[in-house]
Amino acid sequence: MILKIVKYPEPVLSQPGEPVTEFNAELKKLAADMFETTYASQGVGLAAPQVGVSKLLTVIDLSMGKDPKDKLVLVNPEIISSEGRLYEEEGCLSFPEIKEKVVRAAKVRIRAQDLNGKWFEMDGDDLLARCMQHEIDHLAGMLFIFRMSGLKRDLTLRKIRKLQREGKW
Repeated sequence: MILKIVKYPEPVLSQPGEPVTEFNAELKKLAADMFETTYASQGVGLAAPQVGVSKLLTVIDLSMGKDPKDKLVLVNPEIISSEGRLYEEEGCLSFPEIKEKVVRAAKVRIRAQDLNGKWFEMDGDDLLARCMQHEIDHLAGMLFIFRMSGLKRDLTLRKIRKLQREGKW
């Protein structure tokens, strides 16, 4: 089922999510619905707060549904190490039509649980590292606009307010 993606400034986007403690059919259904929503929106990742669920759950698929092996579910994830720096353009499904450059680590190592509650660690670099950091930020209530320069952030927030006044946001 395709879920409704909430847009900034919806309060759930700015609040840290709650840890997942129950690994059940409901969690698996939410993850499946989040993948479906991501694909329908032409995205590569989605965090539970973006669909109005304040839980530490995110889905990532850089293949955009083309390769089932690329599907990645991160439950209660955390970044345990990072290195390097990349300054690349990012977008966000909760900020449609907005893309800006932000600084991220070039490589990260994360620790997370799978849908059955089993802990694992994995590395990501380049686009996967960027996506992991972006989605884990969402789970902490940190939005990518707050990683932009102050000037770019102010311009972006002005653009959003204008779109809101025009009923287009």
